[in-house]
Amino acid sequence: MIADITQNSVEAGASHVTLECIQFPDEFDVTVSDNGSGMSRETLMKAEDPFYTDGKKHPNRKVGLGIPFLIQTAEETDGSWDIASEPGKGTTVAMKFNLANIDTPPVGNLPDLFLELMTLPGDYDMDIHRTDKAAGLDYRLNRNELKDVLGGELESAASQILLKKFIESQEA
Repeated sequence: MIADITQNSVEAGASHVTLECIQFPDEFDVTVSDNGSGMSRETLMKAEDPFYTDGKKHPNRKVGLGIPFLIQTAEETDGSWDIASEPGKGTTVAMKFNLANIDTPPVGNLPDLFLELMTLPGDYDMDIHRTDKAAGLDYRLNRNELKDVLGGELESAASQILLKKFIESQEA
């Protein structure tokens, strides 16, 4: 779900995407913000329907499930969600998940998620801020800085191995 929402930002033409993941013992808060194409109020309301897609990013696709899955998961697990968007200015998607609710999906492997997001194709910058209050973690990643350190690219297997090790070291 986080991957889908973040990928939407990249595919909406954002030159900058910010992902913030703050974990508490019983709550996981995620915010994805971008400066992409944004959506009108009408389009935003349609995006809540799983059978709606604008057909621009994926011409053969008949459904768009990222936002509907977010809404369903948040509402069924005592969480919350909010989406703010403005055409030409970008979109912010905020979600809170109640980790104490037995039906809340597990947080999952965040280093692998961050690696996947940092290596999405395209010319964009991305900031990731990860905090885990219980574990005492607080670190930031910047896609352009990491590209510079790794010789200007993240696509090669060698770069991805180094990037994965670096992200995992931040979790230790």
